[in-house]
Amino acid sequence: MEKRYQVFVSSTYADLKEERQKVIQALMELDCIPAGMELFPAADEEQFEFIKRVIDDCDYYLLIVGGRYGSLTAQGISYTEQEYEYALNRGLKVVALIHEKPDEIPFGKSEQHPELRNLLQAFRDRVATDRLVRFWRSADQLPGIVALSLSKTIKMFPAIGWVRADRASSEELLSEINDLRKQNSQLQSALAELPKSRPAPIPNLAGLDEVIELHGAYYRDGGRRTWKAQATWSELFGFIAPYLIKHPNDATVKGILKDALFAKSGSYGTNAILDDQEFQTVAVQLKALDLIKLSYSKTVQGGMGLFWSATQVGEKFTYELRAVRSTKNV
Repeated sequence: MEKRYQVFVSSTYADLKEERQKVIQALMELDCIPAGMELFPAADEEQFEFIKRVIDDCDYYLLIVGGRYGSLTAQGISYTEQEYEYALNRGLKVVALIHEKPDEIPFGKSEQHPELRNLLQAFRDRVATDRLVRFWRSADQLPGIVALSLSKTIKMFPAIGWVRADRASSEELLSEINDLRKQNSQLQSALAELPKSRPAPIPNLAGLDEVIELHGAYYRDGGRRTWKAQATWSELFGFIAPYLIKHPNDATVKGILKDALFAKSGSYGTNAILDDQEFQTVAVQLKALDLIKLSYSKTVQGGMGLFWSATQVGEKFTYELRAVRSTKNV
């Protein structure tokens, strides 16, 4: 079926006119339907209600981040970040294009107010932490990046798309039958491979209800002191589980775990730290229990970082640990 996908292009406007034009041209050459602030260049709260309806009709969300954060909403974030937040809440797949060298952006196209520069950096970090991104340095690079990134995203995460009404019924039925046939074949192949793909069990692996004691240090009254806390492996995973949906980096997970354990220790003070060797043991154990996945990906600064996420087993266990049960009698 000849589908066309609608893509919402989000960015600041005045500083990225050339970049937006090239991205929109690339989308049209991919037979996509671009949508963005060209339809509504005035950014305000009333316009955002219309923007939300446009995003609701889109299949994918393409974000371009340059050297400006943009004007602020009443909530203290830019209209671009507000659009990004709404697209995430709607479950749209995001293609993020971040300028690789913000220090090289001309002064006139960069944020000059320190507070806005800090907000822009926080936004860049947030976008890069949540997902893999593509980096660009000039407008001429964007069409090629868009073509590769969006084509891969469409292939991996096919959306509903738009089809001419006079072709939808018969082609849609044939497509559904073909998709079901492919899914059936894939499931049968996966089932056949399952016994061979299971890792060998680790002998005498500590269970979720077993206790470990973790240690760290902190400062109080001008001196360095130590703290310790006991927790089961189930508790340790429960501390970090809700955050894994955002694919946090290693340092973020360590900070979350440190804060929870330091509070559990009953100590009070400043600059608390968690013993790094013990943190590495926690990572290895949770991976051995098939609760987490660890992967190296490119960071917003261009280097590589270690990122955490939950496995299917971990996601299910997260619901068991943190989902709220009804108090009503069934």
